[in-house]
Amino acid sequence: MTAATTTARRPTAQDFLELVERGKRGRLKLYIGFAAGVGKTWRMLEEARALKERGVDVVLAYIETHGRAETAALVRDLEVVPRSKVEYRGVVVEEMDLDAAIARRPQVAIVDEIPHTNVPGSKNRKRFQDVLDLLAQGINVIGALNIQHLESLNDLIQRNTAVAVRETVPDSFLEQADQVVNLDLAVEDLLERLKGGKIYPKEKIPWALEHFFRDQNLATLRELSLREVAESLDRSAAHAAKLGGTPSVTTGRVMVCLSSNPPRALALLRRGSRMAGRLNTDWFVVYVETPSEAPDRIASETQRHLLTNIEKARELGAEVVRLKSSEPARAILDFARSHRVSDIIVGHTELPSWRRLIRRSVVQRLVDEGAGLDLHIVSFESEGGHA
Repeated sequence: MTAATTTARRPTAQDFLELVERGKRGRLKLYIGFAAGVGKTWRMLEEARALKERGVDVVLAYIETHGRAETAALVRDLEVVPRSKVEYRGVVVEEMDLDAAIARRPQVAIVDEIPHTNVPGSKNRKRFQDVLDLLAQGINVIGALNIQHLESLNDLIQRNTAVAVRETVPDSFLEQADQVVNLDLAVEDLLERLKGGKIYPKEKIPWALEHFFRDQNLATLRELSLREVAESLDRSAAHAAKLGGTPSVTTGRVMVCLSSNPPRALALLRRGSRMAGRLNTDWFVVYVETPSEAPDRIASETQRHLLTNIEKARELGAEVVRLKSSEPARAILDFARSHRVSDIIVGHTELPSWRRLIRRSVVQRLVDEGAGLDLHIVSFESEGGHA
């Protein structure tokens, strides 16, 4: 298959509108680490104190000291927005008070633990959505998260570290950051901090050393963090050049093909998000509705999975397209060629031998008829995560 042709892209009216809208929004700065204990909260608090000394109106919208005395000491003379208290199943849970932070309208709000899932009944399901609301109000935000919480890395991290990360942040959130700072620390130094009781209470240290804080896990996460931040800087530079009117060379777009209920939908979506990020391009998620999968004929459980996958695709930054056709392969290829797609991602499916004799699979038709397109067939044997 041939490589995609690159073309110069002229800024459009939509680009200018995006530039205008961004002028109304707050700016986002993110501290990224590869594990707890690298110093994200410490650095945010140090920056907050420095901003205050320069006369900037800064508040701590949400900060988590984890009981570390030296971290708590940095909070003392900074303004803290009181947390809201929500009762859930007989337990009082403390959350960031989004309404209070917006009403306070500081120049800068510090928000820790961005991947956190809010208690049911909150305005937003995730704290990163709270951050987006602050930005929409023109409030600048300095926040922090660890690299393992990035959605598109979820499968890769579980496969390489055997650690299942439940709380994730979509890549589209990271892409909105105006500044990304990687907090790097030698693995040996981080382990020394852990053993010295500077990360977790002493009773939790043995468990941490046996599980997440193993040497190989930390080395893998550190490498991913360094690479992701480097790629983020490249994407930010390219995006700034585009909005500034500087012509840039772009690749074709990425397209992920979903059936109504693929067994590993999240793996495909994360692969598409990662590829689009590396290529600095837009991406589509395309679902072809065949006559047998019309809404009045599809099983309710399958429909539920489909809607969940579509929601996740949008959260990851994809444009979701539903096509209707009795020939999925033809519809996919026609769409790809009319929308400047260069890379198509599909999941590998194995048809029984009797079906292979009767008809070609959609994947085989894409292979046979997809001249000029790069086809990526994902083997689910090597992917983690379920739909």
